[in-house]
Amino acid sequence: MTNPASMRALIVRDVNADFTDAQVERPVAREGEVLVRIHASGVNPLDTKIRAGAAAHARHPLPAVLGMDLAGVVERVGPGVTRFRVGDEVYGLAGGIGGLQGTLAEYAAVDADLLALKPANLSMREAAALPLIVITAWEGLVDRAQVRAGQKVLVHGGAGGVGHVAVQIAAAFGAEVFATGSAAQSDAIRGLGATPIDHAATTVDQYVERYTDGAGFDIVYDTVGGAVLDASFKAARMYGGHVVSCLGWGTHALAPLSFRAATYSGVFTLIPMLTGRGRANHGHILAEAAKLVEAGKLLPRMDERRFDLGSAGDAHRAVTSGSARGKVVVDVHA
Repeated sequence: MTNPASMRALIVRDVNADFTDAQVERPVAREGEVLVRIHASGVNPLDTKIRAGAAAHARHPLPAVLGMDLAGVVERVGPGVTRFRVGDEVYGLAGGIGGLQGTLAEYAAVDADLLALKPANLSMREAAALPLIVITAWEGLVDRAQVRAGQKVLVHGGAGGVGHVAVQIAAAFGAEVFATGSAAQSDAIRGLGATPIDHAATTVDQYVERYTDGAGFDIVYDTVGGAVLDASFKAARMYGGHVVSCLGWGTHALAPLSFRAATYSGVFTLIPMLTGRGRANHGHILAEAAKLVEAGKLLPRMDERRFDLGSAGDAHRAVTSGSARGKVVVDVHA
């Protein structure tokens, strides 16, 4: 007989270890928290890197429960929480880093500031696909670059996880959107509302000339890093262009950016979870994103395969192998 004070959770005990299916103590909602019965957990590349011991910046020591994204139902409301009630369907970037319990478990006690009501027109699986990528895209485009109607926005990696969401957000704000990708991704990028640019067949100078008459883009969002960030500096508009990157971790020459009198912002989405500061902005972003979803302006691209807690290892392999065609999600509660 199952202990009502326990729950099923997947634990990774050491670097590159398989998931251990275990019964652990069910968390309790403390001050400012809600207890969420998790229905679905999104799998991000960062989850697989934490498991592989290759993500020191996430500060999530093993053994641990992994998983950052969730969608589920509020089971209990802790003291001081007024935004949510028992039975509310919520989604959020809720754990799995900084020692916070991850979402590959039946329940999680989550800081209410990190959550928002789930978009009404999405399934639990679809909602669990969004939090990390939508917050990352929003922080860059809206919070940092202040995207607005009439601007020309270039998204590098427009068919990727953050990229395909960034394209849709920029378009929803009225920008004219362009996105780099492979030739095979052109139709997918076009379907998101952007003009595709084949990065292998077109130089920076060529696409800047073709699409901006040589002036450069108002906003460039780099979701790839490395040499692509260097290319972003060359693609920004002179006098007021803004480059944003969520992977600006290397060493880069700023001269091309400086000579354009352009600016740069870095995005590190994990800060509120690691430090406890600014968490309410995550909940705010998710609430605003839900409005776009419900208006039909934002949808996650989903991998069609179904995984559950028993096959979470296969879900991770789908991400690390590059075979995923969209966001991989693990079903926790049916």
